[in-house]
Order: sequence, then C-alpha cells, then structure tokens
Amino acid sequence: MTASPSGNGRRPEVLRLEGLRMYYDTLQGPVKAVDDISFTLYAGERFGLAGESGSGKSSMALTIMRLIKPPARVVSGSIWLNGVDLLTLTDEEMRQRRLAEVSMVAQGSMNSLNPVARVRNMIRDALVNHDVKLSKAEFETKVRSLLAEVGLKPEVADMYPHELSGGMKQRVIIAIAISLSPKVIIADEPTSALDVVVQRHVMQTLRKVQADIGAAVILVGHDMGLMAQFVERLGIMYAGRLIEVSPVREIFARPRHPYTRLLISSLPSKKAKGEFRGIPGLPPSLLSLPTGCPFHPRCPESIDRCRSEVPTLREMQPDVWAACHLA
Repeated sequence: MTASPSGNGRRPEVLRLEGLRMYYDTLQGPVKAVDDISFTLYAGERFGLAGESGSGKSSMALTIMRLIKPPARVVSGSIWLNGVDLLTLTDEEMRQRRLAEVSMVAQGSMNSLNPVARVRNMIRDALVNHDVKLSKAEFETKVRSLLAEVGLKPEVADMYPHELSGGMKQRVIIAIAISLSPKVIIADEPTSALDVVVQRHVMQTLRKVQADIGAAVILVGHDMGLMAQFVERLGIMYAGRLIEVSPVREIFARPRHPYTRLLISSLPSKKAKGEFRGIPGLPPSLLSLPTGCPFHPRCPESIDRCRSEVPTLREMQPDVWAACHLA
C-alpha cells in the first residue's frame, strides 16, 4: 500500500481510502480498474480526479458508493467514511449511509431519474427510504426548499424528466443528492453532456450547495479546465493508479508527472496558436499492463528505469505527491 496523499490536514477528515484495489474478473484474467489507491478527503474540500477514459475514475467512485456488482470485486483495502470502513457494512447498513452521508451526482441524468415519476415523487422516495417522517405540509416545504437551493422553480416538482432540459435534470439530481445533507458528494462527470453555458450554471449550483451544507466534493472528469476552476486539490489517474496529487494551483504551475504536463498542454490556449495536439498513443489495457511505469510507452521523457521499475507515489514537497522516477 502506498502512503496516503492527505493535503494540509487543517480540516477534519471525512473520507480516507487506504490501498484500495477493485478488479473486474474476466476469462482472460483480472482487469485492474482500481489499483492500490490511497488518499484523504477533508471536510468542505473540493477534490478532483482527472484522467483519460479507462483510467479508473468512475470505477473508484462506484466502489466508494458500494455500487459495484460482479464481475467487479474489491480485492483489498478500506474506505473510511466518518470513522467507519464502508467495506465492513452490510448491504442494508450501506444503503442507509448512501444519500445520508455520501451521495452521488451521476453523468447520465436520464439514467438517474425515473422517467415515469414526477420530481416530487422522486424526492419523496429518497426521504421515505431513509425513514424521514414529514407531514404533507412539511414535505411540500422541503421540496420547494430543495428546488430553490438548486435554482429551480416550485412548479418543477410536478414535471416529469422528459419535460426538463439537460441542465434542469442535472439540478434535480443535485437536489436529490443534497436532500439529507451528506458530508461527501461524488460528482461523476456531471456536465459531460451539457453545453458550456449550462455547464457553468450546473457547476455554480454544485459549488453553492456544497458550501451551504458544508459537504466535501469529489469531482470526477476529463476536463482539466473545469478542474482548474472548481477544485482545490487535484489527483491525476492513469491505468487505475494515482500518479500525481497536488493543490490545483501547484499542479498547473509545476506539474511533476509527464502525463500531467501532456494533459495540461492539450488544453486550447488563446496565447499559443497552432496545430491542436493530444497525447500520443492510447491508454494501456488494464488486463495486461506494460512492465515498469504504465505510462512509459507513451512518455516522451522515459528512461531505462521507467521500463523496468514501477514508480511509487511519494511526497515531493509538502502536499505535492507524484509517481515518477524523473520527478
């Protein structure tokens, strides 16, 4: 197990992953989607997880929520939420903690909402399933309050998902996610299907509700520009592993890992004109990783050591962690 990137620690800890491994079993062998991940999340913190598709970000989010199903399995590690290891809980105990202590804002809004239920009834189901007892008047007040919190009008409560725009659907999901004031919100690419204007409104909404209820947020995504605007600390994932964790300003000013530098350089720039270039090559198969550093076949800076020795995630300076022989 690697050491745990833990930030400055001035705020109380709410979530900690220790040596988490989650694999998908296949006929060809295990796919190592989450491979020895450790980090700490603090109260009220906005923490980002960025990387290409297939790097393990969403798999880790689902593992934290304990929403994985066979052939996925947790191989080892622990997930501590408010001092309790979620991997030791029964299914019912975990169900009670979802929404109440940790909630998720998924990227597919139409897949997350019941297409034949009004918004009011979906909010009611969330509360009833957690034994929240309210009178009819109290419930209506609660619904109006939740919708107002995410910038929606009261009449949205009577609408079906297909009557809502993409941004409105995503705000309804956020309203449900905060209905029991959880301490951790996992937002898995919450704006991936939205245009840039709606994307900004949704992220402003998420930031507002996060501050209002004092929750910590894990933002999962590809968009480094969005990460730069929203998170305080950023983790970079590659081939199921954390390869860099740092305060977001530091990571953009002085990225330590070559993959991080390539991610940042792939962003469009007003100053640097010319041909747009992405990262060369393709991510490795998680079924059969290359020897040594998993990024070395694509890395323009690799040396012989990179081909034979897997770098460990280590602290370069206070709060700055990287898994690179050249860092």
